[in-house]
Amino acid sequence: MKVSMKDGSVQDLTFADEVGQEAFRHTTSHILAQAVKRLWPDTKCAIGPAIKDGFYYDFEFSFPFTTEHLAEVEKEMKKIVKEALPLERSAVSREEALKLMEDRGEPYKVELIQDLPEGEEISLYRQGEFVDLCAGPHVSNTSVIKALKLQSVAGAYWHGDEHNQMLTRIYGTSFPKAAELDEYLAKIEEAKKRDHRKLGKELGLFAIMEEGPGFPFFLPKGMVLKNLLIDYWRKLHTREGYVEISTPIILSRHLWENSGHWDHYKDNMYTTVIDGEDYAVKPMNCPGGMLVYKVEPRSYKDLPMRVGELGLVHRHEKSGQLHGLMRVRCFTQDDAHIFMTEDQVQDEIKGVAKLIDEVYSKFGFKYHVELSTRPEDSMGTDEEWEMATNALRGALESLGLDYVVNEGDGAFYGPKIDFHLEDSIGRTWQCGTIQLDFQMPQRFDLEYTGADGEKHRPIMIHRVAFGSIERFIGILIEHYAGKFPVWLSPVQVKILPVSEKFADYAKKVSDELKAAGVRVETDLRSEKLGYKIRSAQMEKVPYMLIVGEKEVEGECVSVRRRDEGDIGSMSVDEFAKLVLEDQ
Repeated sequence: MKVSMKDGSVQDLTFADEVGQEAFRHTTSHILAQAVKRLWPDTKCAIGPAIKDGFYYDFEFSFPFTTEHLAEVEKEMKKIVKEALPLERSAVSREEALKLMEDRGEPYKVELIQDLPEGEEISLYRQGEFVDLCAGPHVSNTSVIKALKLQSVAGAYWHGDEHNQMLTRIYGTSFPKAAELDEYLAKIEEAKKRDHRKLGKELGLFAIMEEGPGFPFFLPKGMVLKNLLIDYWRKLHTREGYVEISTPIILSRHLWENSGHWDHYKDNMYTTVIDGEDYAVKPMNCPGGMLVYKVEPRSYKDLPMRVGELGLVHRHEKSGQLHGLMRVRCFTQDDAHIFMTEDQVQDEIKGVAKLIDEVYSKFGFKYHVELSTRPEDSMGTDEEWEMATNALRGALESLGLDYVVNEGDGAFYGPKIDFHLEDSIGRTWQCGTIQLDFQMPQRFDLEYTGADGEKHRPIMIHRVAFGSIERFIGILIEHYAGKFPVWLSPVQVKILPVSEKFADYAKKVSDELKAAGVRVETDLRSEKLGYKIRSAQMEKVPYMLIVGEKEVEGECVSVRRRDEGDIGSMSVDEFAKLVLEDQ
C-alpha cells in the first residue's frame, strides 16, 4: 500500500511494517472523524492518533454521546471506505491553516496550530469534504481500510489536563482483512474473560477499596499466592548468591536529592514533614541500598556483592491511570542491586539474564528483549553512557539473545535491558529489567579497596525479575485464566463430603493432607454434591476429592482433576504423593 510520510514522500509499505500499520490506523481515525462530522456537523474535532492495536479520536459533542451511537458512526465509516476517497496532502502557511480551521469552527485545531513553533511546516490531509490538520502518515485511499470496528467510548480531558474541557474519546481498531479483525476481537473477548480484576474478585485474591484507590488489599488466598511467589524468589536468589536486606519506607529529602530523584522524579513521589524536615516515601529501593553498601568498608574480595530487597514502594499515579494490580500506587518491587568491578560487568549481566530466563520459563512465558538507550532527561557524561550501553549490548550478543534498540527509553541514570514477556493469548508485558548504573555510585561516593590497595568506584546493576509482585500476580491471573498450576494454587484440593454424616471422615482426610504439605479446604455446606462440584470448578481448584460411604469403607478418596474430571479412587497417601509430584 502507498503511504504518505510526514516529510511528504510516498513509500510502498505493508501492514506488517510499523509505519505502515500506523498509517493504516491513523487513516481510520480520520475516517472516524469524517463520519462523525457528516452525522453531527456541529461537533468539534480534537486529535486522533494511531495507538497500539488501534486508534482513537477526541470530540466535543453538543449532546451526550454514548456507546449506543457507535453503530451509526461505524455504518457511516464503511460508506466512506466504499467511496474510495483519495487522501491528499498539502503544505500550507500558518495563516492559511488558521483561517481554514477558524472558518470550519474547529477551536481545538486552531489551538494546536497556535502552539506550533514559528516556521514549522504545517500539513493538511483532505479526503472528500473532510480536511484535518495532520502530519501523517496516511495511506493513499480510504478503500484500503477493509475491516474496522468501533469498540468503546471514554472521557478524556483536552491535553490530559483535568482543568480543561472534558472530551469524548472514541476507540476503535482496523485491519486489512476481516479475518484478522475477527481474530483480534476474539482475543479481546478472551482477554475480558481473563480480566484479573474480575477473576481476582471471584477467586477471593485481592480487593481495591474506595478508601484506598490504587492501594490493593490482599485477601487470605491472595496472600498465599503472593507468599508462594516470594518463597520461590528467595530460594532462587539464595541459590545464586544473593543476600537480602530491608530498607525504610520513609527517608529524608537529602537522600533523594543526592540520588537525583528529587529533581527528576518528585512529581511521582509522596512527601511528608517530620520534625520540620522534608521526607519522602520511597518510590524506589535503590538509594536505601546505597546506604547499606556504605555501612562498612568494602574490598574487591567482597565483589560482586548481590543484594536483594523485596521493598514496598509508593508512586503517585493519576486516578485515571489506575488499573487493578497492573497500575497501582504501592507495590512490592523484587529489586536487587549488584555492586561489582568493571571486569565483572559482563558476567553479572549474563548471570541476571539467565536468572530472568529461568523465572519466565517456570511460568511458561516466551519473551523478547529491548535495549533502551539514553533519554533526554539524564545524568552523566557521554563517555559513561557509551561505556554502559556497550556493556549491555556486549552481554546480549555474548548470550546470543536477539534484541531491538529502543532509543531514548533508558532510566535517567543509565541504559537498560527490558524483558517483554508474552502471555498465553499473545499479549506482551514489560516486567524484567537490567539497568547498568555508573551514576549512583558516584553520587553516593561508593568505594572499594582494590588489589592495588587503592580506592576504586564500583559499578552497579539495578535489576528486577518479576518487576512488581502485584503486577506479576495480575499477569499470572490472566495468563492462566485463574487456573493456576498446582504448585501456585492457593487451594490445591477441595474435599467434598456427599453429606453431613461424612464430615468427620472429610476432616480426617484434610488433616492427613495438611500434614503432608498440601493446601486443603473442605466444603461442609448442606448442598447437593453436584452443586459443590460446580462451585469448586468455578473456584478453579486443581483437585476435588469426593468422600461418601464407599470412600469411608475403603479408606480412600474419589479424585476429580480440574480439566479431566473423574480419575478414580486412591488412598490418601497415594493422592498426597500425586499432588506433591504435580508441583
